[in-house]
Amino acid sequence: MQTEVLIIGGGPAGLMAAIYLARFRRDVAIVDSGASRAALIPRSHNLPGFPDGIPGRELLARMQQQVIELGVPVIRGSVSSLERHEVGLLASHAAGAITAQRVILATGIVDKQMPLPEWVDAVRRGELRYCPVCDAFEAIGRRIAVIGPLSHAAGKALFMRSYSADVSLVPIDDANDDALRQKLSDAAVRVTPKLDALRRQGDGIEAVLVDGSCEQFEIVYPAMGAAVRSDLAMQLGASHTPDGFLKVDDKQRSDIDHLYGIGDVVTDLHQISVAFGHAAVAACHAHHSLPMRYA
Repeated sequence: MQTEVLIIGGGPAGLMAAIYLARFRRDVAIVDSGASRAALIPRSHNLPGFPDGIPGRELLARMQQQVIELGVPVIRGSVSSLERHEVGLLASHAAGAITAQRVILATGIVDKQMPLPEWVDAVRRGELRYCPVCDAFEAIGRRIAVIGPLSHAAGKALFMRSYSADVSLVPIDDANDDALRQKLSDAAVRVTPKLDALRRQGDGIEAVLVDGSCEQFEIVYPAMGAAVRSDLAMQLGASHTPDGFLKVDDKQRSDIDHLYGIGDVVTDLHQISVAFGHAAVAACHAHHSLPMRYA
């Protein structure tokens, strides 16, 4: 199969790029494994135009329908490798291979999970949340825990203090950073003993601590980090940050010819609105970089 632009990843970023490119009358295709992080969002309240919020699955379904109506083929599966090719890049997947003059990587991230049984159900019930920038407003005044390594969880815990007076940091390590602990104390963020286990309890989540005590929380925010799905770009030798985020310029271009990166694979500001912006920039540049197709 040949195409002008191949988009790898069918989350909000990839779908938005496809919508732009299809409307530019470009030959575009998507390969998507169906593992978009956005599908887990119970209801997003910070997208413009949806005053009552919109579930992640509904947003994806609406965008997928738009892409289908524009005639963009969506191949279900995962790209296993990306190689340089005389026309641009060659992407291999289980059903074959695709050559593309331009490739837009929109593969996102995978959150590192806490040891919580039935964590997916906890996410759907709003007990377990991953994005305080997205939904801290809906957590105003609630009893909140931020769980993770002390150094990684502290920033998120301090951010949440703007929304609730009852914020605890539950560490998973034994870090003894006195200055950081003092900063948390000054902001009235309580640091509990180290976490031993987690379990669902009533309408919340219970943390079992190493000292044998238990703490009940209405909302838990993990601060465990994430794995960036940038492997395909790294196979080509693309520059990336120590955390694995693909480095791109102001046109979303990586330092590999013909390869763009958009959305969570290039930034730790995991926002749908940011993904949309990246997609628009990359799609416009990809369109103008290709030979014009006149009617």
